[in-house]
Amino acid sequence: MRTHTLITLLILLSQTLFAQKYQPSLQNEKKVNALLAKMTLDEKIGQLTLYTTDWGSTGPTIREGYKNDIRSGACGNLFNSHTTEFVRELQRVAVEETRLKIPLLFGFDVIHGYKTIFPIPLGEASCWDMNAIELSAHIAAKEAAAAGLNWTFAPMVDVSRDPRWGRVMEGAGEDTYLGAQIAAARVRGIQGKKLGGTDALLACVKHYAAYGAPVAGRDYNTVDMSERFLREYYMPPYQAAVEAGAATVMTSFNDYDGVPATGNKYLIDNILRKEWGFKGFVVSDYTGINEMVNHGVVKDEKEAGELAFNAGMDMDMQGSIFQRFLKQSVKEGKVREADINLAVKRILHLKYDLGLFDDPYKFCNAEREKSTLLSAENRAAARDISRKSIVLLKNDNQTLPLQKGKKVALIGPLAANKSELIGNWNGAGNANDCVSLREGLEKYLGTTINTIEACQVNSTDKSGFPAALDAAKNADVIIVAVGETAMMSGEAAARAEITLPGVQEDLVLQLCQTGKPVVVVLMNGRPLAIPNIAEKASAILETWWLGTEAGNAITDVLYGEYNPTGKLPMSFPRTVGQVPIYYNHKSTGRPYDPNSKWTSKYIDQLNSPQWPFGFGLSYTTFEFGAPTAKATLSKDAFVQVSVTVSNTGKRAGTETVQLYIRDLVGSVTRPVKELKSFQQVTLQPGESRVVTFNLSKKDFSFYRKNMRFGMESGTFEIMTGGDSERLTRTTITL
Repeated sequence: MRTHTLITLLILLSQTLFAQKYQPSLQNEKKVNALLAKMTLDEKIGQLTLYTTDWGSTGPTIREGYKNDIRSGACGNLFNSHTTEFVRELQRVAVEETRLKIPLLFGFDVIHGYKTIFPIPLGEASCWDMNAIELSAHIAAKEAAAAGLNWTFAPMVDVSRDPRWGRVMEGAGEDTYLGAQIAAARVRGIQGKKLGGTDALLACVKHYAAYGAPVAGRDYNTVDMSERFLREYYMPPYQAAVEAGAATVMTSFNDYDGVPATGNKYLIDNILRKEWGFKGFVVSDYTGINEMVNHGVVKDEKEAGELAFNAGMDMDMQGSIFQRFLKQSVKEGKVREADINLAVKRILHLKYDLGLFDDPYKFCNAEREKSTLLSAENRAAARDISRKSIVLLKNDNQTLPLQKGKKVALIGPLAANKSELIGNWNGAGNANDCVSLREGLEKYLGTTINTIEACQVNSTDKSGFPAALDAAKNADVIIVAVGETAMMSGEAAARAEITLPGVQEDLVLQLCQTGKPVVVVLMNGRPLAIPNIAEKASAILETWWLGTEAGNAITDVLYGEYNPTGKLPMSFPRTVGQVPIYYNHKSTGRPYDPNSKWTSKYIDQLNSPQWPFGFGLSYTTFEFGAPTAKATLSKDAFVQVSVTVSNTGKRAGTETVQLYIRDLVGSVTRPVKELKSFQQVTLQPGESRVVTFNLSKKDFSFYRKNMRFGMESGTFEIMTGGDSERLTRTTITL
């Protein structure tokens, strides 16, 4: 009861967070201008420079010469600098040993937790619960701020339809609408009630733009798409994050329309600043400016700096291009000092907004750091959010939930593992703080669990199989934990094959041959292609990498202490040959017909995914009536849709009611369905409820043939259901 009350209070607190577009504080304008007037050109360029420290396994260090750069004003910002002791010393140099005493910004990749590690973002997106996602981001920000930080390079809001790309783990999956909702929730959580709070950070939306669509799924690869496709499917999450108040934006490594995003004036100046009204600053990704030379759009690094800065780039991450060349570019008239002044002002405004000029050490309270990190409250929230992120993919013959009296054999390379549970991009997390699956089970059951590793994640050695099979024969039920290592997903971790690595699939299939119920617990950072396991296993849980409370959360679901509610944010293919695969595809002139060869299909595989976007089972069952739709034509409720949802099972459960639309005839081709809204509803056994959605005119709008955004009259199909395939339908003419 205490944990439930605590989490409820935290969620209520999270709902009041900062949620409007960032505007520099007018009261600081005079201060910023006065300071700017005192600065030399070198000092101005220093504010546009961001360097990393050498944080390694032996502890924090500062690269040789960087302290001198801070003292001279040549470096105004640092990343990979955290813990109050380390940050305080670096900040002391900035405000006590420099001419103008300008405080530093301190950034870090706080992607899914700082010390208390939450599910990887793709996993957390499976909860479809915006309050939970906002709370997770806020706790992560609160811990990071307590450790001296004031800026995070998150959230990543790139839409991605290709599970080969390793960085799908950092985003919210394949859908534009869901991705936009999650982007806004994460920004609100990170930035808190007001910029400058000691429980919040500056958010940095990344990677702008279209980074999630690299050709062939290879990280850092080129991107090729039309402007209509870009604006309709990939841009809305970035815009939603800006509208929610994001104070900074990071550009991506890829090109768009032949120009790298880091030097793309159309993306940065035209769309981000002029169309969307973004007032914060833009930072490159790590050496992104330098890499434009390899792209072949500039002849050298000096020219790269000019292209990036004149496109609207404010801060150079790590490449030192601005530091080395920008002054010379000003002398040659290739960069205007007036534009440098504008960029510096954007950065100084945020330093004032954070309160760093009033108290440069406000984020360096060692007592707050000690009491905040890994607190009982934070761990309780992590456990709750982790179990909400688990997706039940299969449950034949009601294998789950398990009964306490049954004898369990726990098998697999991840059964007792802790090192992989925190996943990639794990902040300052420590695997030793994690609860393993074995620990979670043993604590819950009050007994020792027979645990056999059987094989390594990515090994061909099957010598451990006989012991695993012997353990299985002596058990009532087999739990087998398999998946990827943390470094198999994330940045620079594209996989051409997205099956289970090593001999893990062989292990699972041999266990299935014992005739005992086999519960597969997946731990991974991307959708996997596992058709044989999907067919043979008794039950499958997609648990992703859940972080600090993983073992407890999985145990809660396995034994029915929590009825699973997760829904997939990304389709699971049957085979890599289907990739990219996504639910909101368009029809063709010869749409799929299983009875006709001469339609858009494979001759050796179904078109459909193994599990579709939005899919997730429960320990109860839900039934959907036919939706009704009526036009009200008001601003906020242009169309009102109602559907009756019933719990037809024997226990209480929560269903995510999803609403999709299809524009049956458009001036340009439209998708076969698009998610436009969703609601979560908790029902008791036998209970029914009418769920009502109010759709705006914007929900029926798109980029028409003339590239103007708006609605076209006609007939629309309205679909409701528990995933993107099992839907009930009606039509409405508008």
